[in-house]
Amino acid sequence: MKTLAELFKHTLKDVYYAENAMTKALPKVSKAVKNPELKKAVDHHLEETKGQIETLKKVFQTIDMKPEGVKCDAADGLLKETDGLMDEAEGVALDAGVLAACQAVEHYEIARYGSLREWAKVLGNEEAHVLLSEILDQEKAANSKLTNLAVTSINK
Repeated sequence: MKTLAELFKHTLKDVYYAENAMTKALPKVSKAVKNPELKKAVDHHLEETKGQIETLKKVFQTIDMKPEGVKCDAADGLLKETDGLMDEAEGVALDAGVLAACQAVEHYEIARYGSLREWAKVLGNEEAHVLLSEILDQEKAANSKLTNLAVTSINK
């Protein structure tokens, strides 16, 4: 990659891969956690993620590109870490650890969508800027919900 447009396309493929990987991982996470509020949050975010994939498809359309993913080592690593927590942790540590792992994913996504959104703006792609802003707002809200859940119940 040598241009911002090439970087934008590559990173868009990266998050598309990551979001699709999340839709495969979140049902397992939901099944593993014990706290009903955390389970509800995970299930809600699964549905939200499916919607984000549809929104990403629209972003691909703005650059006349077929939606496709490219292997994302960061997402794979975060999911591997989450799997390890689910295998090793029990009780309070399970829910607290999985919640923290979910937040790590949210922070990754916030960073990616923030960059993509600004690159879209610089590249003059207002439609992509708006669509990516919507996803970024959802990711920030999901992180806020997780933080609130951690502070008010999971970590107590």
